[in-house]
Amino acid sequence: MNYEAVIGLEVHAQLLTQSKIFCGCSTRFGSSPNAQTCVICQGMPGVLPVLNRQAVEFAMKAAIATHCQIAPFCRFARKNYFYPDLPKNYQISQYEQPLSFGGYIEIQSEGGTKRIGITRIHLEEDAGKLVHGGLLEDTDSSFVDFNRCGVPLIEIVSEPDLRTPEEAKEYLEVLKAILEYLEVCDGNMEEGSLRCDANVSVRLKGSDRLGIKVEVKNLNSFRNIQRALDFEIRRQTDTLVKGGVLVQETRLFDAAEGVTLSMRSKEEAHDYRYFPEPDLVPLRIARSWVEELQRRMPELPQERKARFVQEFQIPDYDAQVLTGSKALANYYEECVKLYPQPKLVSNWVMVELLGLLNKESRGIEGSPISPQALAEMLGLMESGAISGKIAKTVFEEMYQTKKRASEIVKEKGLTQISDEGELLRIIEEVLAANPGPVAEYRAGKEKSFTYLVGQVMKASRGKANPALVNHLLHERLKPGQ
Repeated sequence: MNYEAVIGLEVHAQLLTQSKIFCGCSTRFGSSPNAQTCVICQGMPGVLPVLNRQAVEFAMKAAIATHCQIAPFCRFARKNYFYPDLPKNYQISQYEQPLSFGGYIEIQSEGGTKRIGITRIHLEEDAGKLVHGGLLEDTDSSFVDFNRCGVPLIEIVSEPDLRTPEEAKEYLEVLKAILEYLEVCDGNMEEGSLRCDANVSVRLKGSDRLGIKVEVKNLNSFRNIQRALDFEIRRQTDTLVKGGVLVQETRLFDAAEGVTLSMRSKEEAHDYRYFPEPDLVPLRIARSWVEELQRRMPELPQERKARFVQEFQIPDYDAQVLTGSKALANYYEECVKLYPQPKLVSNWVMVELLGLLNKESRGIEGSPISPQALAEMLGLMESGAISGKIAKTVFEEMYQTKKRASEIVKEKGLTQISDEGELLRIIEEVLAANPGPVAEYRAGKEKSFTYLVGQVMKASRGKANPALVNHLLHERLKPGQ
């Protein structure tokens, strides 16, 4: 308990350009191996890279959205290392003169709003991908797919301002939402569009000295990032408490076992032998280009959240959840246009719809219930055609079958009973079958009334109009009746 963690994150985000950063090959995901390569991304001798303007623009938008300063002059560098999926034996990246620097984003932590510094955002190219076993009878073989090689990346390096795994998770969620709102990255961690490495150390609380830094790789989901950091903080703390010595190293996270494993000693910058990329001229960014992008910036998550609170009068928590992704915010706003009761809509989207989607690990994009379908069902409930309880049954059926609410209500005979004569008949039967609770209510036991209402709803198979049942039952149980 005398130790605290110091965490910094390095996030790699694939940019949503149609072509790669230095050539015209497609960046489409899921193509057959090596179907999207050329002599440039394969690193053939004598070829020259040509910088993708849109990749630069996307990186600048990310920098503006995270309050970074965009450098008027930057240059690319060669980062040298040797691995089978890196055909040139170096990666074109940026080092001493990055595109942008000195930004921040704000997160919500236990102490309230916390500002997390961003050291730099720079451009680089992605490496290829190794496929281990499974393609031939010899499952020990490895294959290389260069389709991803040359896909444009931005690397977003945070300051070591995070102190807990929960803060790290919140930071990544906020950053992912910003990139999605900008439409510069789809944030799909399963496909590798958003990847994270964590630098973590521990130190005595109150100390301003940093501990021995360990880099944890292979973090491909928010849950795994939190699990990996939890384990690594415990491991480092236990080592120090027992008098052990920590070493600077790179570790992999084994998601199945929930542990980190030593991979190699941690490289320093000089190990990569950075030097200026001779095949690309330095990049000068005119102030007019930056100002143009600033004018074209879309509404970002925090701005949309504030607007939802003000315009729709919903709680801050609701707005935070609903603006967590651009697709979810769009879905909610479309629902409110069709059925202008914002709080009721937020309840159904957040509780009922997201509850069903989360059980199947599906995003709002995969929702089988459209905003139009949800609005229609809420209209049936408002008109009294179905009760709130029946609405939940109808909603689940809509989710499973993609049928409209009106179609389900008609097929299953779920229309709410609002006929007073029919309800009085059911009430009389319930009162005759429950003389004890009737006597208790008339003797002053209010809870017995709730019981009788429940019996009426049960007898009507949930189809009785609850408000009308309450009114008629009160009238029927008045003294002298």
